[in-house]
Amino acid sequence: MTTVDGTANAASAIEKGVGELSVSKENLTTNNTANDSDDGGDSAEEDAENKEGAAKKKKNKKRNKKKKKKSGAGAAGQSETLSVPVSQLFPNNSYPVGEICDYVDDNKYRTTSEEMRAKDRLNEKQLFDLRRAAEVHREVRKSMRQRIKPGMDLTTIAETIENGTRSLVEVNGLEAGIGFPTGLSINHCAAHFTPNAGDHVVLQQDDVLKVDFGVQVNGNIVDSAFTMSWNPRYDPLLQAVKEATNTGVREAGIDVRLGDIGAAIQEVMESYEIELDGKTTHIKPIRNLCGHNIGPYLIHSGKSVPIVANHDQTRMEEGELFAIETFGSTGNGYVMEEGACSHYAKVGGEHASPRITSAKKLLQTITKNFGTLPFCRRYLDRLGESHYYLGLKSLVDSGIVNAYPPLCDVKGSYTAQFEHTFILRPTVKEVLSRGEDY
Repeated sequence: MTTVDGTANAASAIEKGVGELSVSKENLTTNNTANDSDDGGDSAEEDAENKEGAAKKKKNKKRNKKKKKKSGAGAAGQSETLSVPVSQLFPNNSYPVGEICDYVDDNKYRTTSEEMRAKDRLNEKQLFDLRRAAEVHREVRKSMRQRIKPGMDLTTIAETIENGTRSLVEVNGLEAGIGFPTGLSINHCAAHFTPNAGDHVVLQQDDVLKVDFGVQVNGNIVDSAFTMSWNPRYDPLLQAVKEATNTGVREAGIDVRLGDIGAAIQEVMESYEIELDGKTTHIKPIRNLCGHNIGPYLIHSGKSVPIVANHDQTRMEEGELFAIETFGSTGNGYVMEEGACSHYAKVGGEHASPRITSAKKLLQTITKNFGTLPFCRRYLDRLGESHYYLGLKSLVDSGIVNAYPPLCDVKGSYTAQFEHTFILRPTVKEVLSRGEDY
């Protein structure tokens, strides 16, 4: 996600698959021919009527059984331990297609335009990569939504998500792997928290947990998030944010102004209210958090999608990949940096060589393993790095690496998040991360 006022930079947001929403229709026609016979009589006519009636009943029975084609068959053969790569479950790039949304109004022609279809075919490789990443996300989150329970340690949750992602995507350096550190932000903390080594945070029964993780294939990142709670009193908060995110996704399209999307999201979010401890309050969008577009190996590629109305006239464009994420709060609707940092990302472009030896060595490790993808301290620990704090601080101070501390509303408040990634194809909008869960 992105902050809009400088509280944090814009680089990190850090089951079944849903396939193409189409209805397979059959022309169920009855070809009735009347064969008159001179010696048929009433009995022959009755037999014909009976046969015709039986045929119609049989065909009606078949018609009633015909159901709308389900989108994206998902992976029936996935193991409980998340160990079967999706490439084995969907050979030859046969990954489920995301939710397909036809363009409307001035862009309606795109759906049937031969020129647009030709342009669409040029992007097949990217679509295969994105659908592969999206299917990994769906399968991992389907498993985790069943596993995550109060009493679990956040480190265990994060590592289970990340190990499952590595297995299903067949991690291979920068070609395929984790898109950014798993965000596990609780209650008033809205984003950018993942446990560091030594952190022992245990999930409680009354917690509201945001789960935000990403998958990348050849730098094509799918970024999606959801919120879990175990106390029904928070249901209105979760429903408000889920509906606001769906609104943002629905309003998005080629040539749509970003400010208009923010206005639609805000209207939906603020229409919900919640009662906590005898006090009723309207749910507020967190106004300094935003969605974002996504570039190759860049979780934020320059454009921010607000979740409140503003005067941003910037438009979405053909071919762009976006993550619409909305955050709702029972607090002030404004976040600030709070607590120890865990999320980092190298800034793109050329940099002067660090003067400190430890920083120079650490930068080599970061460049080799993450490039410009976000990372966290646990990932450095996993690579065998140690005593890197001074080097990391030097890289941050010199502007080579950006730090992204946790973003929190006022203590005592509760926040929720939902997020989807979609691509504005030349012919249609494809919501890649859509699933049966959200």
